[in-house]
Amino acid sequence: MPEKKENITTNIWHEVAEEDNPFVAKKSYCSGYDVYGDLLGNVTWAEYIYLLFKLEKPKPWQSKLLENIAVAIANPGPRDLSVRGAMNGGVGGSTAASCLMAALAPGAGKNGGAREVYQVMRLWQQCQYDLSLWQQKLTDYEDEQTVEVWPASEHSPGFDPYGASCSTPVIQTLDHLTSIYSEGALAYLSTNRTQLEQFANCPLSMTGVIAAAFTDLDLSDEQAEMLFLLLRLPGAAVHSLEQKKLGWRKYPFFGDGLTLTNDPGSAPINPTLQKAL
Repeated sequence: MPEKKENITTNIWHEVAEEDNPFVAKKSYCSGYDVYGDLLGNVTWAEYIYLLFKLEKPKPWQSKLLENIAVAIANPGPRDLSVRGAMNGGVGGSTAASCLMAALAPGAGKNGGAREVYQVMRLWQQCQYDLSLWQQKLTDYEDEQTVEVWPASEHSPGFDPYGASCSTPVIQTLDHLTSIYSEGALAYLSTNRTQLEQFANCPLSMTGVIAAAFTDLDLSDEQAEMLFLLLRLPGAAVHSLEQKKLGWRKYPFFGDGLTLTNDPGSAPINPTLQKAL
C-alpha cells in the first residue's frame, strides 16, 4: 500500500524537492515565479512583498507606493508605544525576539496600531467616497463588534484624539503618497481632510493616511493590519539594539517628570538597620 503523503494547501508557494533530499527545495515558486531563478536580482523588496500579498506582479505605481509607505512608517520613533516597548526590552537585556514581541503587543491595538488601520479599512469599505456616510460613521463611531479581544474604541479610527492639529509628518506623507497615485482613496482623503477632521473632531493621524494608501493598493482589511505590523518593526528593532548597548543608566525612568500626589516623603531609617550599615 503506497505511503500517504500530507500536503499543505497554499496558492502562495510551491516547491520542487531536490532529487537526493526530499526535505530540501530545489525550486521555490511564489505565485508561479521562480524565486531564486527569476525574482532574485530582478525585483525590489516592495515588488516581492506585493507579490506575496496579492499573488500578482504590481504595476509601477503600486510598487512605488508600497515602497514609500514602508519608508514612512519604518520607524515611528521613541514617542510611539511599540518602539518604546522594544526599547524597554532592549535596556532590560531581553532577547531579540522578546524585544520585537514587546513592540508588537502595543503596536497591534486601536491607539495608533494595526487594529486601528483595520478599522479604517473597514470604514473605506463601508463609506467609500460618500461624504455623508463618513459623517455618519465618524461623528459617532462605534465598534462593529460588541465583544472582541480589543478594548472598546475611544475615538474615531484614523484620527488623533490627542492632536491639536494635523502633524507635519502626516501632511507630508499624505501629500507625497497622493503624488504617486492621485485617483483613489488618498486623493479623496487629501481633498476632504479638513471636513473629515471636523466629523471626527480630531486631526488626521498616520493610521488614516496608511489605510487610505492600503485601500488604493486593494489590500483587504486583514492584509492591511498584518502588513502595518510588519513594516513598523525595523524602527523597533534598531531602537532596542541601541538601548541595549547604551544601558539602563542612560535610560529615562521619569526622574523629575513624575510628581506624586500627597507624597509622604522619605521613610525614616530604622536605627538598628542604620547601625548595621
